[in-house]
Amino acid sequence: MLIPFEQMPENARLWVYQAERKLTSQEVELVSANTNTFLSQWQAHGQDLKGSYCLEYDQFLIISVDESFSQASGCSIDASVHLIKALENELKVSFMTTSQVAFLKGEEINLYPFNQLKKQVEESAITPNTLVFDNTVQNVAEFRSRWLTESKETWVKRYFH
Repeated sequence: MLIPFEQMPENARLWVYQAERKLTSQEVELVSANTNTFLSQWQAHGQDLKGSYCLEYDQFLIISVDESFSQASGCSIDASVHLIKALENELKVSFMTTSQVAFLKGEEINLYPFNQLKKQVEESAITPNTLVFDNTVQNVAEFRSRWLTESKETWVKRYFH
């Protein structure tokens, strides 16, 4: 059962899938259509799941499930991963790369490999005020409050002297 993302409760479970590049408008339409179809039929052990999604910055697909309605099972979560894999195959873009951290500078998203963060800080490409996407958020409340936050407020602060 698909509901609007804005109606998801604060404690709804959430996954952030970061594409390795910005999606085109046609790709965004395809992701939206496929995700709508999937979430409209998403079930766990024959029970409908109340799910939602949003696409942010044409680069992040966020999927959420309200487990107070029905619990997501391992199989239902696997099914959502199959959706992501199918999108990756069709679009030839990875949504599962976890080796790069996304930063927002103005309207531009910059992706840096973990092993390049210290260098980027030294070169002032990343400052304490640079916004970073924390894709480890686990529920809607965390997503709304700290998914996009200043680097100095996150684990990235260890690179500042």
